[in-house]
Amino acid sequence: MTTRDRTQSFVLGAATVAMGLIAGAFYVFGCAVMPGLARSDDRVYVAVMRDINDVIQNPVFFLSFLGALLLSGMAAWQARGEPYRVWVWAAFVAYALVFLVTVAVNIPLNDALARSGDPGALREEFEGPWVAWNVVRAVLSTVALVCLARGAMRRRAV
Repeated sequence: MTTRDRTQSFVLGAATVAMGLIAGAFYVFGCAVMPGLARSDDRVYVAVMRDINDVIQNPVFFLSFLGALLLSGMAAWQARGEPYRVWVWAAFVAYALVFLVTVAVNIPLNDALARSGDPGALREEFEGPWVAWNVVRAVLSTVALVCLARGAMRRRAV
């Protein structure tokens, strides 16, 4: 195995791990965090989501959130001309859409929730759209994970 092969394997593996972490995070929000919060009154809901939005902005989360994008992009670039490239590029595109949804929709909703106001009104504007777009992020990041895993399997078969 050449140094180039080892580097490609490492980058593809790291991209797959980062994507799995992010897909899992969005999945947990969809399956447990948001349904659990839905049982709360408006004041508690808004306070807890504000706290979550504050604490999720940390180096560990950013490493996997940005790492999934950068590593899958790097893996896609390294795979050019290879038979498994379609899977890796599909993963990169799917996760680029996740990144776009996060920046264009979820973060602005988080920012709006951080403003002062009536908790009931804030929650009404936030909850439905945020949950719906988080489902989109969960599905797309899971698709990206599956594509990276498929690409890795196809790469090993080459």
